[in-house]
Amino acid sequence: MNLKINFLGTAAATSYPLVFCKCKVCEQARKLGGCNFRKRSSLLINKDLLIDLGPDIMSASFMYNISIADVRYCLQTHSHSDHFDASHLSTRLPEYAVENIPKLKLYASNATLNKMSEMLKAEGYITDILNTVEQERLNLDVHPIKALQSFEAGKYQISAFSANHDKSIGSLLYAITEDNYTIFYGSDTDIIPEETWSGFHDKKLQFDVVVLDHTYGPNINGREHLNANGFIKQIQRMRDENLFKEHTRIFATHISHEGNPIHSDLVDYGKKNGYEIAYDGLII
Repeated sequence: MNLKINFLGTAAATSYPLVFCKCKVCEQARKLGGCNFRKRSSLLINKDLLIDLGPDIMSASFMYNISIADVRYCLQTHSHSDHFDASHLSTRLPEYAVENIPKLKLYASNATLNKMSEMLKAEGYITDILNTVEQERLNLDVHPIKALQSFEAGKYQISAFSANHDKSIGSLLYAITEDNYTIFYGSDTDIIPEETWSGFHDKKLQFDVVVLDHTYGPNINGREHLNANGFIKQIQRMRDENLFKEHTRIFATHISHEGNPIHSDLVDYGKKNGYEIAYDGLII
């Protein structure tokens, strides 16, 4: 088993540091650079499975010498602009003179796919991503999925779960298994819904790696995202409910400047509470 997990981005919607912010944390991040510079969240598994076709994936591909052209499967969590960039998908069209494009299989909730269609329409090329003719032009197979649905994508066994985040577009979380090695990717959620906890057990899942939303620092209350306190409680519940294997690794991602300090200080905080802090370019 040679599974590789590559963090292409680990920031919340606003990146880190924020473009115009001069708070102490953002100013420190600018001075220190390195792991303190965070692009919008996206994850690559091996060379062929991407979670979220976000706005920063090409910057990440240049920095980390990764070919996004090798991706065969895309799991879209939802359609917010920090997770989906319609301009990237539209470059698959013949109008861009692209060559040797392999088929891409795209998985998302029906509501997210409808929103993605609106965003693509605004680019001026296609009107309905669910239309088979337009899928042909994009060399794309589109698969609407629902929460608690399990399916295969190539060598991967995947299960989708409800997120506690913008229900209007059917936001999803994913568990991905290859060769009995299972990753849970839980970016963009507040407290995990009870139906998702039940789904973990119904599908008899145990995780080798957990990647979970950590948008806000301790005691910072935001909407539809976890803060550090909530993150710790969700991880403890996973541990209590026997969802971890013997050597499970836990990573915080989707990190904002709101209450989260610079990377080294956040690493120290995470160590005290039993988890690691993901950073852009991290490979597991």
